[in-house]
Amino acid sequence: MGVQFMDVKQVAEYLNMSVQWVYREAPKVGLKPYRFGNGRNAKIQFKIADVQAWVRQQSPSS
Repeated sequence: MGVQFMDVKQVAEYLNMSVQWVYREAPKVGLKPYRFGNGRNAKIQFKIADVQAWVRQQSPSS
């Protein structure tokens, strides 16, 4: 099975953040966006594994 991706809306729901936050802040905090297509119709997606790893890094280790 190949790499699985989430779209911006799915990432926003998963992180309990706004879609605007995902577009603006996610790249700044280390979540790498992948662009599929060109121009205004490009789809921005994130690797599910990257998002899950980022979440694990944010939670304090017990």
